[in-house]
Amino acid sequence: MNRSRIADLSLLLVAMMWGCTFLIVQSAVKVLPPLAFNSIRFTGAAVLLALITAVFYRREWRLLSWRMTGHALLLGLFLFLGYGFQTMGLLYTTTSNTGFITGLSVVLVPFLSLALLRHAISRYTWFSAGLAVAGLYLLTFTGSALSLNRGDALVLLCAVAFALQVAYTGVYAPQYPALPLATLQLAFVGLLSALASLLVDGPAPLAHSGALILKPEVVWALLVSIGPTSAFAFWIQTACQKYTTPSRVAIIFATEPVFAALTGLVFGGETLGVSALLGCLCILAAMLMAELSPEPGPAAQESEEPGLLISSDK
Repeated sequence: MNRSRIADLSLLLVAMMWGCTFLIVQSAVKVLPPLAFNSIRFTGAAVLLALITAVFYRREWRLLSWRMTGHALLLGLFLFLGYGFQTMGLLYTTTSNTGFITGLSVVLVPFLSLALLRHAISRYTWFSAGLAVAGLYLLTFTGSALSLNRGDALVLLCAVAFALQVAYTGVYAPQYPALPLATLQLAFVGLLSALASLLVDGPAPLAHSGALILKPEVVWALLVSIGPTSAFAFWIQTACQKYTTPSRVAIIFATEPVFAALTGLVFGGETLGVSALLGCLCILAAMLMAELSPEPGPAAQESEEPGLLISSDK
């Protein structure tokens, strides 16, 4: 199995972790406001990756530069804006609209990939992206129609921010070791989230976070979020985007709501109608088509180069 396939399977694992832990995080942010939660989540993830780097990949810190720091700040800014606009949009729109419009990043990424990386966009990529969007619609709007409101503009900005994060990770990941780049990115998200929490929610949530994180639902959500779904997830994304294209990453990440729906079905007592089930099948078919079809571009060529998949610069 070549490195491109290993990278895609690793990214599918990331999407599965995000989707399967949605219910856990959703319960936690009912106790601790989302911005305060994200500040603790991403700061903790950055500290965890920094410790891993210091113990096992110490030489990678020697490659730290102002240029890497600036690029990590840009990635962190996109990631923070994605979560921020999504949170604000939820105040004015429905979760269905939010899920669908956020998923539109799967269509935006190929355009950005073409502009930033000069990746040729094959008809397979476009068909896969279109099939994924159709699946997202069927999964999200079971028995109802899309009805737009003012919050949807904020969520659309969220989709653009997430698409930019995926596309620019494709630009910077081949240039730097994965661990320091991911660590700095998450540290900036944590810092920006803390500042935004102070501005939006005031000092109270962060001041009382010590007591709030002792609640079982918050403790469990932070343990899951800091480790698997933040530190390791973004480490995997940063490392794997050396060996695959942003367009494929976007289509693979579109499977997140499929895993979220399956988790809700098994653990949340939810039900899946025929439309939602068909949507899941469309998204999975889109991912398989993107995986099995030939993908032009430099990332595919780099996939055959020797080196470890994660932190190959050790």
